[in-house]
Amino acid sequence: MKHTLKRQLRRLATQRPYQIAAASAAAVVLASTTGALLSGADHAPAAQRGATAVAAELRSDARIASLGDQQPTTSPAGSPTTSAPAAKKAANPDLTRKPAAPKPPASKVLDYDYQAQTTYFYCGPAATRNALSAAGIERSQDDLAARLGTTEMGTNSAEDTTRVLNAVVKGSPYKTTMFPSAPRPAQMDQLQADIVRAITDGRGVVANIVGDAVDTDGGWHSFGGGHYIAVVGYRDQGRTVKIADSANPAVPSYWITTIDLANWMTSRGYSA
Repeated sequence: MKHTLKRQLRRLATQRPYQIAAASAAAVVLASTTGALLSGADHAPAAQRGATAVAAELRSDARIASLGDQQPTTSPAGSPTTSAPAAKKAANPDLTRKPAAPKPPASKVLDYDYQAQTTYFYCGPAATRNALSAAGIERSQDDLAARLGTTEMGTNSAEDTTRVLNAVVKGSPYKTTMFPSAPRPAQMDQLQADIVRAITDGRGVVANIVGDAVDTDGGWHSFGGGHYIAVVGYRDQGRTVKIADSANPAVPSYWITTIDLANWMTSRGYSA
């Protein structure tokens, strides 16, 4: 009878969850009944203990079957839910950080309006006028000569061209750099950076030079008494610059290395 009872209860334990509860209840009833029936026999205590053990075992099997038959809960989207902590939200971007300034182009030439100097001592006013034309500012050479204090002896220094340029250009962006002696490599690098910045901003540079220089095409330019020229473009990241020279309308422009231009300004300076 013990084995018959066990087989019946095992069969009930394999049913669906709503049947398992009934199987568990039946196990308890059968176990109690069996104990009562065998209570009068000489071996009743052992039989009762055996029936009780079978019922406990079957109840354990029923619990395991019930757990195995359960389905995982799902989210509305159909994916199984998890008790894992939610993923951290992405950190907010730093809205206070300023974007990096764009790099200047490798080469740039301004759209300027060239004029040759109208008198032999008007190189200062002509160079200033050519540089201003690149920014769309029109001034006559006579007007600029009066502002610069130009005489038949010429225009005094780059300090004057810087003063007049800042009086005309909004924001006073120009500054003067002087080369009292032959420029050092660091000063040549600074000249290159100043020219690239000014040209990128749409402004021409005015340089006060003296002596001789050779351009990239082998042309020779000599101004023993001093001269003013406008820088209106650059290439190769500023290692070579374009000159607008008012001295000779037959050669209105040429290219020269920035190193040669720096040496050409020894004892003079520039406005950029």
